[in-house]
This record gives sequence, structure tokens and C-alpha cells, in this order.
Amino acid sequence: MNKFKMKNKVQTFRKTFIYLFIFFNCFSLYAQETSKNEVYQYGKKIVDTMTSESMHGRGYVNNGDKIAANYIKTEFQKFGLKSFNNDYYQKFSFPINTFPGNMILEIDGKKFIAGQDYIVKGNSGSLSGTFEIVHFDSTILKKSELKEEFKKINFSNKIILVDKSNLDLKNKEVLDWLGLFISNSFKAKGIIFIENKLIAELSSHPESYLLLEMLRASFIGNEKSITVNIENKYITEYQSQNVIAYVKGSEHPDSFIIFSAHYDHLGQMGKTVYFPGANDNASGCAMLLNLAKQYSILSNGPKYSIAFIAFGAEEVGLLGSKQYTETPLFPLKNIRFLLNMDIMGTGEEGITAVNGTLFKTEFDKLKEINTKNNFIKDVKIRGKAANSDHYFFSEKGVKAFFIYTMGGIKAYHDIYDKAETLPLNKFVDLFKMIISFSNYLQN
Repeated sequence: MNKFKMKNKVQTFRKTFIYLFIFFNCFSLYAQETSKNEVYQYGKKIVDTMTSESMHGRGYVNNGDKIAANYIKTEFQKFGLKSFNNDYYQKFSFPINTFPGNMILEIDGKKFIAGQDYIVKGNSGSLSGTFEIVHFDSTILKKSELKEEFKKINFSNKIILVDKSNLDLKNKEVLDWLGLFISNSFKAKGIIFIENKLIAELSSHPESYLLLEMLRASFIGNEKSITVNIENKYITEYQSQNVIAYVKGSEHPDSFIIFSAHYDHLGQMGKTVYFPGANDNASGCAMLLNLAKQYSILSNGPKYSIAFIAFGAEEVGLLGSKQYTETPLFPLKNIRFLLNMDIMGTGEEGITAVNGTLFKTEFDKLKEINTKNNFIKDVKIRGKAANSDHYFFSEKGVKAFFIYTMGGIKAYHDIYDKAETLPLNKFVDLFKMIISFSNYLQN
């Protein structure tokens, strides 16, 4: 073979090698992008589904929590995850105050819209009728004779309107008076608190009087009369459930890493208004189910078993996680680590890790993983806090983090926490960071 032919063959081989190298690298990048896209698209589907009107805010009107639980169970079954019992459920019951009925409110003839202009506080009772409004003016506190005159008023057929938006909440006397209103020491028909932002909550203990929050922007300050027809329904024993599945570990099947997120939210207020709960916590469920999908793939099988727990009744006082720690499906001492995910929908400013100061080795590793891979802007440390489902686990000696995203939208416990406004812009990066942290825990 002459040199010219040999040279051509070498050049052809080199070109072929280069083309193959480029092809496989492009294919690899395409596969990575496809995988990233699948994580996002599946997460978005979960958020869209769980915030839909059909789930009634995942609360305790129209069995919203049960509809959501069944949806998660169905996803676990699709992935072929194992169950500790026959139906993936751990059932428990509790009392809850609900508002399934009338939701009518007019002040001086002006109609107000539930959710938008006002919310009924979780511990409110029912009230129907027309009543005189008495304004609590904070200037009353500056003169003892005015305070005494206010206390002498017969409030038995009146509603007190308290403008909290301009009160000095660092003043002890102000706080003492607020306590009198909250407990309705004046025996009024109801108390309305004027706020700059409406924040809904649930309660297991209803009062006998009406309790509302209303937006400051809706008021002038000289309102005279209120007509109201608001109904509560107190359920003494509502049955809910945790939804639990697992993937068996290949080397340490009796030791568990747990990923958790609560699926419940604030439910429905009246016959048409519901709280979607996109960021809190459909986003956490979207992350939980993406992780379940990831580890259900045979090639991703873990060394340690991984349990996936969707907790119920978090919004009622962490009741689902409390129930689990009191009646665990496997010994708590067998839990290697628990990572609880709540509010996973933003992340422009990074995440916060609650319990980071308690478990510094794991926190430092989480931060190191992020620094090395530049997943998100920051991983901030926080101490102990009873603000999500990690709490009762760490109180019983289980290593546990609660992580939540920071930055972006401010909608929280209101009707504006919607799927269409939730960016999920760091969702895929958070997923990759959690997988990396899980790999560290596995090894």
C-alpha cells in the first residue's frame, strides 16, 4: 500500500472517529436534557393535578384529602413500589372544623368575596344575621377613661372590627388587648381583624363566635353594619391517612432512607372557594413522586431501602407525621436519614435546611454537593423548628432535615398559590441535588 492511500485511510478513520465522538456526546447531552425535561414535565403534571378544583384544596370538605391520597397511591402503584400493607395507607383520625356551607358577607350593603376580600379563621363558629359594627381605635389605649368606656359597651349583639394593620405589635398593652379580642373576652357576636395580607389556617377547636380576617384595602374606617351568613361544620372524628411505599435495598433492606412531603392543604371555604396549595405543598409531592419514579427503575436500585411517605394532616398540626412516629411501620432506629420536602416550587435564592445545626456533618455535605455542582444559589442553615413533618422524627432521635426553597412568589396559605404562577424554575436542579445527597447517604 502506498503512502498516499495510507494517508487517506488514516484521515478517513480520524474523521469517522471525530464524527462518532461528536454524535455520542450530542446524544449524551440530548439524553441528559430529555431526562431533565421529563423530571420537570412530570413535576408540572403533579402540581397541575393536585391543585385542580377536583381535589377541593386537598382538605376536609368533599373528601379532598382522600382524593389526593388516592392519586399518590395510584402513582406509587404505577411505579411498582412495595407497600407495608395491602393499600399503602396508614389511617388515623382527628377532629376538624370545616366550612362547607354558606359564605355570605356584606358591610353597609357592599358585598365581599370570600378568599379575595376575607377569610374565615380556622376556629370560627357559624353566624347569621345583621349586626352593628364597633371599631376598636388604637388611640383608645392612650387614655384610661376611653379604655374603660370601651369595656362597658354591651357587645352581645355587635361585631368588633380590629385594625391590626396599624397596631404596634411590639407594645405589651397592644398585645394584651389583642389577646382579649382573640379570646372574645367582650362576648361579641364576632371579631373581624383587618390585615395587610390574608393567611388561612385550619383548626380542630371551633369557637362559638365568628372570627374573620379582612384585607385593609377594603375598608374606610366608618363602617356601620354587617350582614353575614357563614356556616361551620365541626367533625369530631375525621379519618385521614398517610400514603407510604418503598423500594427494597439490595444490601441493607432493613435500613431506610426516607423522603417525605405532606400532600394535604387548607381545603375549601364555602361551596366554590378553595386553596390550591401549589407551592405548599403540591411542589413537595411532585419532588417526592419524581424521586419515587427515579428509584423504581431497576438500574437505580438503592443499597439501603428507600421509603416514600406522603403525610396527611400536616396543616392541622403535623398530625400525620406524629401518628407515624407513634406507630411506625418499621423501627425508627432503622432510619438512616429523613429528608422532608415542603415548598419546592421556587429557589431563586436557594434553600434553607432546618435542623442543619443539629446534624452538621450532613449539612456540610449537602452544602459541599451544591458548591461543587452549582445546583442552586445557596444552602442556608437553620436550627430546630417545629414547622413541618421532620419535627417529630428528630424529636425521637432520627436524623432529619426539612428543606424549603426561598425567593420568587410570595403566595402562601391564600387562594393565589396556584399552579399557573408557580415557576418550578429550580425544580430540576433541586432534584439533582437531592439525588446527589441520597447517593452520599447510600454510600
